[in-house]
Amino acid sequence: MILFEKKYDCIVVGGGHAGCEAALAAARMGASVLQLNLFLDNTGHMPCNPSIGGPAKGHLVREGSALGGEQAEAADNSAMLIRWLNTSKGPAVQALRAQCDLREYADHFLLAIESQKNLDVRQELVTDLWVEDGVVQGVRTKYGYTYAGRTVILAPGTYLAGKVYIGTESFSSGPLGQIPSLELPASLKKHGLEMERIRTDTTPRLHLDTLDLTSLQPQGSAEKPLAFSLWREGAVHEGYFCYLTRSTMETHDIIRENLFRSPLSMGWMEGAGPRYCPSIEDKVIRFPEKESHLLFLEPVSRGNKEVYIQNFSTSLPLDVQTAMVRSLPGCEGAHIIRPGYSIEYDYVNPLQLALSLEVKKISGLFCAGQINGTSGYEEAAAQGLLAGINAALKVRGEDPLILSRSEAYMGVLVDDLVTRGTKEPYRMLTSRCEHRLLLRHDNADRRLAPLGRKIGLLGDEKWNSLLARWRRIDGERERLEGTRLPPSDQLNRELAALDSAALREPALCADLLRRPRVPYSLISHFLPGREALSEDEGHALEVEIKYGGYIDRQQRQVARLEKMEEVLLPADIDYNAIQGLLAESRQKLDKVRPRTLGQAGRISGVTPADIQLLSIYLNSLRRRRPCEGTK
Repeated sequence: MILFEKKYDCIVVGGGHAGCEAALAAARMGASVLQLNLFLDNTGHMPCNPSIGGPAKGHLVREGSALGGEQAEAADNSAMLIRWLNTSKGPAVQALRAQCDLREYADHFLLAIESQKNLDVRQELVTDLWVEDGVVQGVRTKYGYTYAGRTVILAPGTYLAGKVYIGTESFSSGPLGQIPSLELPASLKKHGLEMERIRTDTTPRLHLDTLDLTSLQPQGSAEKPLAFSLWREGAVHEGYFCYLTRSTMETHDIIRENLFRSPLSMGWMEGAGPRYCPSIEDKVIRFPEKESHLLFLEPVSRGNKEVYIQNFSTSLPLDVQTAMVRSLPGCEGAHIIRPGYSIEYDYVNPLQLALSLEVKKISGLFCAGQINGTSGYEEAAAQGLLAGINAALKVRGEDPLILSRSEAYMGVLVDDLVTRGTKEPYRMLTSRCEHRLLLRHDNADRRLAPLGRKIGLLGDEKWNSLLARWRRIDGERERLEGTRLPPSDQLNRELAALDSAALREPALCADLLRRPRVPYSLISHFLPGREALSEDEGHALEVEIKYGGYIDRQQRQVARLEKMEEVLLPADIDYNAIQGLLAESRQKLDKVRPRTLGQAGRISGVTPADIQLLSIYLNSLRRRRPCEGTK
């Protein structure tokens, strides 16, 4: 092995969504970074549906933008259409979703990587970790090089011992057509990491010219300018559509008749598949009473005629896939360009990670993305961003950035993984977040941008633009709280159109805005003087005022819960010394090694009685060793 002449602060293994965010974050924070990617053309690759966002996922993208990440920029730069989801529901679950051009998205990340100061990129296949005395020293590659690094971030996606299944055919592979990483998983096991198997599925891709879209319902982009990024103006996108279709009883009959040819039914695959994005054969088996399932035909690029079938992932044989596809309305003459398939791969049990995403037993080694058992580009990018930040902070000798469950969806994501683990592909959902009214799309900047500024990811230009935005919103709120709007015939006609009571006497603008269905735009129209806020700023102000009572109540709940989060557990605590703990609880506490009493309470199988015993034990420790273990 040849030792490369330069030692890096951080080595990132992988060039997907997690790897790119990790490399960019660490480099932008001043660390010297080497990114090793087994195939540079796959940088920022979207092997599944090229869409970004959706409920909870869109929140992650917006939070990444507030911290100083890149995914929001890549999504906005490549969007073919974008729209709000869940608009009939409350602001906590409303989120953006964009259909992106997969090539433009990947090109954005590749250019960002190759242009970034402090960041070297190289096409190499990592085969081995270099670890001495429990501390990572670097990596070794297929081409005979050893690279030294003070920290290493593993973000290899689905490539670890990847195996693709299409009907009765199976072969070692990364995402279809790519080489897998076969030696690195063995190295991770050699160094004591517990590895498990998991799987994900994808759908057939169709040729646009073989589809009849005239009978299908189109779904276009929003008519108003929208963007994920906090740092750019929204855009209106035209010319591209998704089309709604449905499976039929004929589709379901074809699936049932061929289940014996499914690798899943034959028991060939070890790993669990995605619960919240099941294959079409899973849906037919689990919901036999349903006559059809909603599907979407979605474009993947401006530069080709490939169409993705959303909600139609499958691993059945190609001839069966052809029959299934041609049973769908609008697809009777469809030609399949790429078959659907399942891919099974190794992942690291995330219970072995700290909240910083650092491996507990190997100092300086971080894991991010699908190697931690997650699914989705957004979940991967969020973990990559946090891992890159924490690797750079470790090099600086500073404490890691750990986001709480009440601060960010990112905090919920990481806490779920390292506290509860996962046996199936983990997907971020709004229902996983107990404080989701506090973690909205519209306030991601308030929650996280100060942290991005503190660690060095937000420069003066971005920070000053945020300060100006906050001054405008805060100033307008002060004006609404102190200004009364007199009744008028025109105002009352507008209120009547909204099924809102007429004004009989002057009313505070803020009180008027608290009424259901009354928007900020209506009030600003009747207020003289100051220029109205932008639509995005007005929406943020409207949510703050209209839902203020609910927000205050949730903040009080968080304050009560945070008392348990403030109780730190000693790193060397001996759970066997605590009398009365259930054997299962003792085992799980020792494996997870929670950081706080609150985190201990979220471990599956640990009971409230266990937490009470643990609290009593900590109090006894305090009496013997004053203040140790608590803030």
